[in-house]
Amino acid sequence: MATERNGKEANQIGHKLYIISMLVEDRFGVLQRIAGVFSRRGFNMDTITVGKTHTPGVSRMTITTTGNEKIVEQMVKQLSKLVETLKVSVVNETESVVREIALVKVHSPDFVSRSEILNYAGIFRAKIVNVGKSSMIIEITGDYEKIDAFLDLIKPFGIKELVRTGLTAMMRE
Repeated sequence: MATERNGKEANQIGHKLYIISMLVEDRFGVLQRIAGVFSRRGFNMDTITVGKTHTPGVSRMTITTTGNEKIVEQMVKQLSKLVETLKVSVVNETESVVREIALVKVHSPDFVSRSEILNYAGIFRAKIVNVGKSSMIIEITGDYEKIDAFLDLIKPFGIKELVRTGLTAMMRE
């Protein structure tokens, strides 16, 4: 299923965000071949998350890309043809749990700013994972809208550094 990320951009371009989930053999060069499928067709991987599964020798890749339904169907067919690909599917967000993790280093030089940041973190159920002399590192987990909303809220304090994992997803029963 597709979602509109950054609604204005998606509407202007006419493309939507798609989440592609793949089970692949854990072998040298697999990521390069998958990236090649995207680059040969002129498409970007917006995010990619890769990790081992409970099955030895098998990894799960979660890739987000923007496009239209027809293009994404073509991509799935091409990805399915790769020898190391065990399974490819487009994730339906309403039937899945979709999450992302972000670590944010925020400028917090005084008690007032720290208190305000702590309140915002509490509202978003984020965790403070490190406190320094003039900054805090916050871990937040959720869908990208939640993370984007949190970042917009704390931006005035000064974001010193930001890292996001990219989306990962699992089908519900």
